[in-house]
Amino acid sequence: MNGGRAVVRPRSAVAALVAAAALGLATGRFVLPAPPGATAHPAARSGAAVGGASQGASALATPGGSVPTPATSASGSGSASPTGATGPVTTANLLEPAAFSQEFGIGRIHVTDRYGDGAYANAACTGEKTLAQTLGGRGAHFRGLMTSPRSDPDDPTVAAERDGQVAREVAAETPSPSRAQNFAERLLLEEEPCQEEPPGHWVYGRTTPLQLAPDVTASWMGYYPGSLNTTGRAPEGKEPCGGIAVLRSGNHYGVLEVHACLGTAAMERVVRTALSQL
Repeated sequence: MNGGRAVVRPRSAVAALVAAAALGLATGRFVLPAPPGATAHPAARSGAAVGGASQGASALATPGGSVPTPATSASGSGSASPTGATGPVTTANLLEPAAFSQEFGIGRIHVTDRYGDGAYANAACTGEKTLAQTLGGRGAHFRGLMTSPRSDPDDPTVAAERDGQVAREVAAETPSPSRAQNFAERLLLEEEPCQEEPPGHWVYGRTTPLQLAPDVTASWMGYYPGSLNTTGRAPEGKEPCGGIAVLRSGNHYGVLEVHACLGTAAMERVVRTALSQL
């Protein structure tokens, strides 16, 4: 079982498989202007649409560096029920390295943020898109959590070596909770086709819902390598190796992709933490 294994799944192998299958990914990215007051999060300059290297701030996580969490603890043991978020998303709403302290320890994970548009970690099996292409919305906050300070020159939230990516999150706000719910549902629909793939191709497992309050919800799916896909779907009774989650809290929404090879219990813990933070 992979429940607590502090390793990162090799996404390069996935990329090679996708390329071999000639899926024809579309990875165009472009920059949207940051909202007022977002100067601390420069927009990325990535992809052929703008050219040049991305600019982003990178910091090594240190003990005590986490931002305050909502009233309900990440473990769900708090007595008060969380309430849906209001107002704009800030970096305080993004997942902190401490969420992975059981697997990697404190201080091993580098954090890099940017603001703008770009591929939001949707699965290659559906053809990568940007948030604006999928939702027609404004820019969002992107955060990369990595075991290496070296990032992709086109996107500072993506590790230069794919096996160095621990997780990647994108989050943004909408004018209303109902719009955030609509966006979350649409983003989940983008991922669910990856639950059925030809044998030998990586696949997502079943959708697992998580609810902390009526308007604080998440849905996540585990990742299974092609070696475990013998029937066209994820195997029953096997542990995932990381996965992806779609999050919604009030008028906030987000997508979290966990590259670290976490099993079911660890994925539940990390997704709950991200949802509590959002």
